Amino acid sequence: MGVAEELVATPARRAFIELHCHTSGSFDSLADPQAVARAAARRGLTHLAVTDHDRIDAALRLRDTAPPELTIIVGEEVKTADGDLIAVFLREAVPPGMSAVETIAAVREQGGLVGVPHPFDGLRGFGRKSGAVLESIAHLVDWVEAYNARVVGGSANEKAALFAREHGLPGVGASDSHTVLEVGVTYNIVTGDPGTPEGLVAGLSTVDFVPGRASFYVRAWTPVAKVVQSMKGNGRRRAQETRGEIR
Repeated sequence: MGVAEELVATPARRAFIELHCHTSGSFDSLADPQAVARAAARRGLTHLAVTDHDRIDAALRLRDTAPPELTIIVGEEVKTADGDLIAVFLREAVPPGMSAVETIAAVREQGGLVGVPHPFDGLRGFGRKSGAVLESIAHLVDWVEAYNARVVGGSANEKAALFAREHGLPGVGASDSHTVLEVGVTYNIVTGDPGTPEGLVAGLSTVDFVPGRASFYVRAWTPVAKVVQSMKGNGRRRAQETRGEIR
């Protein structure tokens, strides 16, 4: 068999990736990072972006201790002045509170990628407080969450999917998990190896996602987690508290 025939006969490698996942590193989650990684591997994920709110310390630790069949991508859900952004492939935590444009620039300086989570969610949507227009940064991001498993009611996911199509952006799915039970309820299928920025960009060009949803009972643990974390002194971090988290 010639090289060309062999390439045609060999199916492209598929990867199964979650791009939005929280652990007890977040102020609103009690999910043990090791349990999260084990659940992800057990459920067939090959790549998991750990995107705790405004910090990366748990992701850094998990990267070196996760099951060998699971690649951990160090990420962060950054609270910008305009709304939340997902950043992945980070070496340092990106401080919250900057504008969306400044935040994206800070991520790019590290060679990272940026996505927009739950952009039209009534409580967590991008620009909800500041009035910033999502269109103004569409050309600066790498993907949009076309489906977020934690969005409740309304047509937020449908609007996000339409926005992604209209702006030529990959539309991904996200579990946005805050508990171990939610890990992988929604995931993305890409070709190639999304374990590098270049590989993920290439994979997102043909991304397909499998939607799912956790029960309201599971999501009800989030306010409980906020109280517990606050009592432990692990409340939401301020900008100066993110400095020093470097791989």
